[in-house]
Amino acid sequence: MTLDITVPEIGESITEATVTKWFKAPGDAVARDELLVELETDKVAVEINAASAGRLADIIAWEGEDVEVGAVLGHLAEGDGPAKAPVAKPKAAAPKALATEAPVLTPAVRKLIEENALDANAIQGSGKDGRILKGDVLTLLEASAPATLTPEAPAPVAPAIAELAETAREERVPMSRLRQRVAERLKEAQNTAAMLTTFNEADLTGVIAARTEYRDAFEAKHGVRLGFMSFFIKAAIAALKDIPSVNAEIDGTDIVYKKYYHIGVAVSAPQGLVVPVLRDADKLGFAEIEKRIAALGAKAKDGKLSMDDLSGGTFTISNGGVFGSLMSTPILNPPQSGILGMHKIQERPIAVDGEMAIRPMMYLALSYDHRLIDGREAVTFLVRIKECIEAPERLLLDL
Repeated sequence: MTLDITVPEIGESITEATVTKWFKAPGDAVARDELLVELETDKVAVEINAASAGRLADIIAWEGEDVEVGAVLGHLAEGDGPAKAPVAKPKAAAPKALATEAPVLTPAVRKLIEENALDANAIQGSGKDGRILKGDVLTLLEASAPATLTPEAPAPVAPAIAELAETAREERVPMSRLRQRVAERLKEAQNTAAMLTTFNEADLTGVIAARTEYRDAFEAKHGVRLGFMSFFIKAAIAALKDIPSVNAEIDGTDIVYKKYYHIGVAVSAPQGLVVPVLRDADKLGFAEIEKRIAALGAKAKDGKLSMDDLSGGTFTISNGGVFGSLMSTPILNPPQSGILGMHKIQERPIAVDGEMAIRPMMYLALSYDHRLIDGREAVTFLVRIKECIEAPERLLLDL
């Protein structure tokens, strides 16, 4: 019996995916629940396992192809009987056949081919999947120049060689579906929201002292390291409760105030920027927050985040400080109305009680949607976070 390997239902808003990797070749033996193929959507990576033991009969959708939900990716022959004859992955022929299609040729390449009356199918592409690059066309023109150009119109050999040399030092790769979606959402935020950023700074002396004193005992009891993020998540929740508009969003002509606190933590994963969400973070203690951050970070690194992990956030925190950023203006994560930017901790001289002192300081940034949040509210929100970080006992006493 042969089973269809299909694209599963992934999420309400996801209708397409890209085949990123097959882990088996046609004819290979497959165990039940063994990983067959990986897909990438604009939000998550999806792994498809074998529904039964047998052999991979054939592959219909190869790596790099876009497929719709429900589409057949290949077939699985159940049992130990002979599978269908292995089907070789298309190599040069398929890319050449696709070369004349508008989505494959860049405008510059197409123009060069049309101006010189060339046959795209006769050009050997050197790009990914056999795609034709500008250098491929220039090489063909250079090779045919002595036979086709007259003395009155000498071949522009030097410019062609120069352009070819420049092209050879370039690498063109398609954007992943996730990267495309991130780009769309960031641009959407800039085009839609009246985005503004306010800044402040916080003295982390108290937080660092608390971590130093209780770090070992905390890790021994809870089995997780006490980091800075749990302090900032707790501080953000305290500020969100004081300034509800920062935890709200605009829906048409309505303002939706969220009475729950799903905090997104921006993570730079190998496949791109993702924002896993800590649901009902206000109900979590420091240890549980740290455990969930560690678990979500591991899932992001391995590409295992689910749609549930990434959806429903009401406010986001981004920590550019882990990369050494001293100050930045984070971009909103639509439809949220606020995002907190953390930065590098740096010792700086500041005035304390009329005297100069060296303190570990961090610049804080709040980007917010000015359509919903007034400047007074934004500044008050950031000051509230500053107060909680500079006196972390406030978080324990709910002050």
